[in-house]
Amino acid sequence: SGVCNVLSLEIKVSPKVRAFVGEQALLKCSFRSSSPITESLLVDWTYRPLAGGQMETIFHYRSVPHPATAGRFKDRIIWVGNVANGDASIAIESPELSDNGTFICSVKNPPDVYHNIPHTVLLVTERGLAFQLSSAALLSILVFLPSALVVVLLLVRMGRKFRLLKEKGKCGYKKSSIEVSDEPEHPDRAGCGGKLKEWCLSCVDTDEEDPY
Repeated sequence: SGVCNVLSLEIKVSPKVRAFVGEQALLKCSFRSSSPITESLLVDWTYRPLAGGQMETIFHYRSVPHPATAGRFKDRIIWVGNVANGDASIAIESPELSDNGTFICSVKNPPDVYHNIPHTVLLVTERGLAFQLSSAALLSILVFLPSALVVVLLLVRMGRKFRLLKEKGKCGYKKSSIEVSDEPEHPDRAGCGGKLKEWCLSCVDTDEEDPY
């Protein structure tokens, strides 16, 4: 925090930039200076491969842009910034896999010359590879989806058959309430009731006949 307080110029970049081979890669860099922008403002972009090695200047700006005239980025750096708006961005035309590396944007606006040193990591990949992976995933879905639907339909059909068999089994062992109510009373039960009634009546008749 103490270091940031003494900085009179602040720079911001994208920590990571992804690009595809042959397609323009934009490296954004914005800055804020406590001093008015003058023609003395300097912008430098440097590069170091991911494998390591020496830093090399690939772009220089002072009043007008000065792209690199030699090296791997020769004639491939485009100035897309606007220093009046605090923009020091560049673009790389036709990036290659070998361009992967770390880029540093440095800005000096005298008397503001001290600033943080942010890094941007460029990752270039083959778009065709990503397309192949997407195609493989799509093909897998097209193959798996019909199989999954068939399995689901079979499970649903088996479930219906199981429920039908279960209902048939219940019908075979348990009668409905209507069927039970329609059945006649058991003859043995009716006979027992009648006999008990007759025995009670005979007892009453015997008592009435005997005066003592």
